Amino acid sequence: MTLFTPSPITTTMGIRAWAMLLVLSLLWGGSFFLVGVVINDLPPLTIVFCRVAIAAIILWLIAFISKIKLPTSREAWLAMFGMGVLNNIIPFTLIVWGQTQIPSGLASILNATTPLFTVLLAGVLLADEQITKTKLIGVLIGFTGAAYMIGPSAFSGLGNSIAAQLAVLGAAISYSLAGVFGRRFKSMGLHPIATAAGQVTASSFILAPIVFYIDQPLNLPMPATTTWLALIALAVFSTALAYILYFSILATAGATNLVLVTFLIPISAIFLGYFVLGERLDMTHYFGMGIIGVSLLVIDGRLLRRA
Repeated sequence: MTLFTPSPITTTMGIRAWAMLLVLSLLWGGSFFLVGVVINDLPPLTIVFCRVAIAAIILWLIAFISKIKLPTSREAWLAMFGMGVLNNIIPFTLIVWGQTQIPSGLASILNATTPLFTVLLAGVLLADEQITKTKLIGVLIGFTGAAYMIGPSAFSGLGNSIAAQLAVLGAAISYSLAGVFGRRFKSMGLHPIATAAGQVTASSFILAPIVFYIDQPLNLPMPATTTWLALIALAVFSTALAYILYFSILATAGATNLVLVTFLIPISAIFLGYFVLGERLDMTHYFGMGIIGVSLLVIDGRLLRRA
């Protein structure tokens, strides 16, 4: 039985939605690299707090300059506090902590289970995103492609650090719940920028006392310049800009289509490594990308219906 019927969406994505999804994958694909830089100088909770707090300032400036109507109702702010917990505080903290214990490749694979959880949760909780055999097959194909492309070496730590692996899986479930929960914002008439600003602001308010009590960031050694640059990039691109795209896609294409980005993130991360760091691409990467491409076509469904 479905939980609620949100505002209508277009379950088959158009070119604009696919383009936004690709850009979002680039922004979030780079976040694993940026987290790998800042984790050397800052504790996990401090990283998460700085990420959302800086993003909140940027998003409110954009909203003010663009004269976007801001949320004022109690219902809207309660929803954004809930979204901040599900979409920021829980997954960011679990992933950053998990990356201190397990390789980033394994974290990426575990994170790629998000669409599977989303298909199941959206099918149960949303009236217009029912579970279908095609969706499940497409998700399983995509997960296989992501795992294959990242490579068997990423599974080397699979039997170790169980708590860290469960933490990243918990983050994937939290992201799935956030995608389902966030469908309500369109029916509230909120602009994606206002929604993005509200949820990172809510996250900042929740995290501030926790961070200052546990990490005591004012007493930490001054981070290196590269750490500051990576942290600012993480907030500006992988958080502020990424969430504008996130809520735009969620409002028009739904939770199941949105989380397809987790299949594209490994592709983006590999291409960023190739163009930015000079890392080499081999046939494993190309073959894995091909498998992910097939999964996206299966989930999109248009070619199968024509066939």
